[in-house]
Amino acid sequence: MNSNLNCKPNYFILTLQLLLLFISGQMYSQKLTKNEAIRLTLENNFGILVATNNIEIAKNNKHLLNSGYLPSLTTNAGAEYQSATSNTGFQGAVNPDTGEPRPDIRIEGAETQRYNASLSLDYTLFDGLGRYYNYRRLKEQYNLTGLQARETIENTILQLFTVYYEIARLSENIGILDKQLRISRERVLRSNYQFEYGQNTKLNVLNAQVDVANDSINLLNTKQQLINTKRDLNVILANDLEERFEVDTIINFIPKLMLDQYLEKSNENNVTLLQNESNIRISEYDIKVNKSGYLPTVGLTGSYGWNENRNPPSAFFPGNVADTYTLRGGVTLTWNLFDGGSTITRVKNSKIALDNQEITKNQVIKEVERDIANALGNYQNRLEVYKIQQQNVITNENNFERSQERFKLGQITSIEFRQAQINLISAQTNKNLAKYDAKIAELQLLQLTGQLLNIDF
Repeated sequence: MNSNLNCKPNYFILTLQLLLLFISGQMYSQKLTKNEAIRLTLENNFGILVATNNIEIAKNNKHLLNSGYLPSLTTNAGAEYQSATSNTGFQGAVNPDTGEPRPDIRIEGAETQRYNASLSLDYTLFDGLGRYYNYRRLKEQYNLTGLQARETIENTILQLFTVYYEIARLSENIGILDKQLRISRERVLRSNYQFEYGQNTKLNVLNAQVDVANDSINLLNTKQQLINTKRDLNVILANDLEERFEVDTIINFIPKLMLDQYLEKSNENNVTLLQNESNIRISEYDIKVNKSGYLPTVGLTGSYGWNENRNPPSAFFPGNVADTYTLRGGVTLTWNLFDGGSTITRVKNSKIALDNQEITKNQVIKEVERDIANALGNYQNRLEVYKIQQQNVITNENNFERSQERFKLGQITSIEFRQAQINLISAQTNKNLAKYDAKIAELQLLQLTGQLLNIDF
């Protein structure tokens, strides 16, 4: 019975150790620095690439070629061919020489050819300033698209570091769990020696083996979680899913003085507020574009044309070739005095749209102020939690060291020693969690102040 109890846990532990070695081999890789992660994200992330293409579209739309300021030039050409047979009769006509009736004249395969070509030029001199304000609207739309792309980049960078720091946290936790697993294995050896010399019971040996199994399972699960999280990061980086890398676990927080300066200028740099301002300017241009319908349109027209007709001979006329060259020019004025009220309706609706943008602006200002206040409070709270957890680790390390010495001297039970070990593991992993939570809270605050892309990671 004792032999079976001793064999099965050892076999189970050996299996866990092999799995741990396998996963450790899977994670061996080079270090991925924060700057390198940012570079790869900006170059390869799918969402950022789409946002960049949208900027190119907006850039094309604001180009002079799409402004309406350039003239339109069109050309037309045509050719026509006709083959006909004609029969011309002379009723009552006689030949003066012979006195006989004059015969009919029959012409077969008479070919008629016509050719034409023209070049027309149209240019709008004045359209009620509609194209002027539309051109400025397109420029503002380009600016808005740039702000939307910036928001996409900020959200992606925040997502990047949320995953990046989760990998860092799990990596540090693996180091903690691996160290505690070694301590638990040493405890198994010690318990076995004590049992062999009659200084311990078999129950203590079994308890030690169970603790090794639990520590091995925790380490195994954490390593698998790390592998999965690395795949998440590879998706953001658009890397191969099985790309191997290690991350930087060093954390630096922004100095308070610098953070205060960012907070003072948050209304000027917050991307949501900037987008709202851009939408207001676009709505103002919409009103002016629609008002252009009240004014006349003045344009220039010009054309140059060529026509050639090749006519076959007939009963009375010989065949001929006629060429015609035409040059035309003119000025047109169009004034829609009343269009059924559609212009009035568009102007009214565009004014209402502007009013909605102003209302939205007030709402966005309040929401951004709230979000910044909440983010600042979260950041300060998490920093304080991190400081407390740092001190808690020191306390638990001292407690564990003393418990370990007393356990070796037989002054405390294995259960008391295990509790001190669990408390230390919990304190160390909680400290890691608090550290990275505080950093993520800082990045969220920097995003709201509009400085996320301006700091050194």
